[in-house]
Amino acid sequence: MSSAPVPFGDRLQQAVAERGRIIAGIDPHAALLTDWSLPDTPQGLREFSERALDAVAGRVAAIKPQSAFYERHGSAGVAVLEELLAEARARGVLTILDVKRGDIGSTMAAYAAAHLLPGAPLEADAITVSPYLGTGSLDPAAQLAAEHGKGLFLLALTSNPDGPQVQHALTRGDTPVAHEIARHAEKIGGAAPGRWSSVGLVVGATVGDAYRRLGLDRAAPSAPLLAPGFGAQGAGPAQMSEVFGENAGHVLVSLSRGLLGAGPEVAALSRRAEELRTRYDRPVTGS
Repeated sequence: MSSAPVPFGDRLQQAVAERGRIIAGIDPHAALLTDWSLPDTPQGLREFSERALDAVAGRVAAIKPQSAFYERHGSAGVAVLEELLAEARARGVLTILDVKRGDIGSTMAAYAAAHLLPGAPLEADAITVSPYLGTGSLDPAAQLAAEHGKGLFLLALTSNPDGPQVQHALTRGDTPVAHEIARHAEKIGGAAPGRWSSVGLVVGATVGDAYRRLGLDRAAPSAPLLAPGFGAQGAGPAQMSEVFGENAGHVLVSLSRGLLGAGPEVAALSRRAEELRTRYDRPVTGS
């Protein structure tokens, strides 16, 4: 009888403790491929992805490929994404696939199987998901993630300017929508004291005081916090405590342009990854 899989939250917490809190966004958009003197083709994607993984393996907590930049090249681009995910898994690098899936019923179950089922071509350790069809719409993904030791990151307080239109809105019970999302994340993935949940939140580092003002810190105290907005979008180390307060130890610093801009040489990318790790290093605790 096979043993139960190690929860994603435990694996992520261990990776951060060993390699720091940087999450390397692998975003091969056309302008960056040009900067790297690579063609905007599937072969260019492949070279880009291989160099990026070589540079950050062992130096970051996880990689976060953005699926859209691969999908725009059709089946050949998706094949490159499959290769990247498989190679990262073989090298022991955690993967958070940024796909922002969100649907209902059998469609959500199919999305979940595509990314969270062991052996699936596009298998990742965790995926980003959208709860804006209702938190219950995520049940198929949550069930599959729990069964196989995978993770989810629910969009809660995003860094785009229009996000508050929906995320700050009040429910019939006068609770902010983002707070309800955080509460649901804690319900379906809450961990024992001192351990991270396998269900985290996406909270932008540029949201000011909203994370605490709307009560997300209290609603989901065990959730890891995938935080875009650092680097090129303006947030820096000071925002770790200013935005996230006592939960700063749960922050995963998501960086893409700030890291990949050091390319195309692998050695230069590796140095940048080490510099960023040092810059954002902070003791990790369970609180």
